[in-house]
Amino acid sequence: MTLQKKATVVSSSVAAVLTLIKLAIGIASGSVAVLASAVDSVLDMFVSIFNYFAISNSEKPADRTFNYGRGKIEALASVIEGTIITISGLFLLYQAIQKAINGQISEYLNISIYIMVISLVITIFLVTYLNYIAKKTNSMVIKADALHYKTDVFSNLAVLTSLLLVTFTGYEIIDVFVGGGIALYIIYSAYELILDGVLVLLDRSLNEELVSKIEEIIKTNEKVNAYHLLKTREAGHQTFVEVHLVFDCIITLMEAHKASDSIEYKIKKLDKQRDWIINIHMDPYDDFKINEINSSSKK
Repeated sequence: MTLQKKATVVSSSVAAVLTLIKLAIGIASGSVAVLASAVDSVLDMFVSIFNYFAISNSEKPADRTFNYGRGKIEALASVIEGTIITISGLFLLYQAIQKAINGQISEYLNISIYIMVISLVITIFLVTYLNYIAKKTNSMVIKADALHYKTDVFSNLAVLTSLLLVTFTGYEIIDVFVGGGIALYIIYSAYELILDGVLVLLDRSLNEELVSKIEEIIKTNEKVNAYHLLKTREAGHQTFVEVHLVFDCIITLMEAHKASDSIEYKIKKLDKQRDWIINIHMDPYDDFKINEINSSSKK
């Protein structure tokens, strides 16, 4: 089992335990903040299970049907996860409004406080673990999971603060405001998750800093006269780079091939954690410029 899969198993197991505890206390106490946290944990569990299957499929090698592999499944999972988080945030906001209208009174506050302290500590450890796996594997799904549980840390902290304030002041409206605030924060946190996933699905290029380093490697190679059509994108754990290199027509194919290999080797050294898929097209002349001239002359 890969590190990514182990991470999803751990996160879904933790979410399942927290779900059972929070749901029982949330229903018994009538606290909208605790119930909000419980619903969030339910979604955490299902999302982590979904991520396990997403990673399993994205890790399958390229074949005749999927020539570039299934790496984009991770981005799709990220979009779905962000959408689910948004829906949960809207539901929690509805619950907060309902409590404000009906004037429901919270009960069993002391045990609710103990449960939220335990939940907070467990979630902090889980986020630390997921961040470690995300950095080691560069998995978009694990990064999304880490961000998701990071929002839980803040929401758990907010719920705990709410319960303490209600206990010492008796003002139930605090629970309503905190529950509503958590809901809005959850919705906001989902936006970046969805946006990042959509951009990967649309084949967004690598960040400008990394692209600049790739261009510098190409420019500093003495055998390369020019280059064009440099394209980059990411899909899951894979990073794709395509480029046309222009060589002097008098050099041998062996020399051009060695220069291409050298460039490919240096690009891969930029980030050894990435699974680089590099496709270099060798040109004896700058056909890109010729095509531009031909297009201009036709006009």
